[in-house]
Amino acid sequence: MSGKLYIVGTPIGNLDDMSIRALRILKEVDLIAAEDTRHSIKLLNHFEIHKKMVAYHQHNEQHSSEGLIELLKQGQNIALISDAGMPLISDPGSVLVKNCVAQDIAMEVVPGPNAGLCGLVLSGLDTRQFLFLGFLGKENKAINEGLKRIKESEVTAVLYESPHRLTKTIDILINNDLGHRQMSISREITKRFEESKYGTIKDHQDYYSEHTPRGEYVLCIEGRTPEEGTPGQNLDLNAMSLEEHLAVYITDGMPEKDAMKQVSKDRGLSKRDVYNAIKR
Repeated sequence: MSGKLYIVGTPIGNLDDMSIRALRILKEVDLIAAEDTRHSIKLLNHFEIHKKMVAYHQHNEQHSSEGLIELLKQGQNIALISDAGMPLISDPGSVLVKNCVAQDIAMEVVPGPNAGLCGLVLSGLDTRQFLFLGFLGKENKAINEGLKRIKESEVTAVLYESPHRLTKTIDILINNDLGHRQMSISREITKRFEESKYGTIKDHQDYYSEHTPRGEYVLCIEGRTPEEGTPGQNLDLNAMSLEEHLAVYITDGMPEKDAMKQVSKDRGLSKRDVYNAIKR
């Protein structure tokens, strides 16, 4: 029979947050797949867990997954851990889990802390629904896609950011007309110097113009506000051609398919009529 993959959450700073169940699983499995074995050995040594580890990180994820799947098929039980928090959440693991699903290998999750959720409940913003984006990214394409989703979203957006990129990210948000939105910034969650600050994005820009960022950050950004309105609300859309009407929504970042749907709704036309008129 195949073994089982355990997806194990670990502390994000305070080792007292390690669960009794997580400790038991890590002691019982045959192997631990860790994002960074040099980092995880400190955790294991603290709890006197002496277990073989292998590296499983973003640079070897595909190759390492193949080897781990073979070990699981041979009957070994494996625990997957990241450097901190829940594996797969802005951390490696998705390739291995997908392969386990495809090959009908048993899995079990062992819940643990998550920085994004902790930041969200500290934010004072709407927590009923939220948009988790992880790190906004470094490439322009990824940044622009993330910004588009933040601007369009009506629910709280949750981001991770490192100290050396925090001010740059805040500046990007300001430059995209989001400075008026409320945002909480929490740093070093569960650690000794845990701290949360509140205000508009512009308030945070002012604060960090005089303070050096330190620690790992969770940013929670208010969803689209009423004063932002909706695309085209102050324009006479009916006086435009269908092509111009469509361009209003696309310029605001709406996908063409959704923009056509909105145009058909605005003008009382079928989507087919809009499509035919624009594409001819």
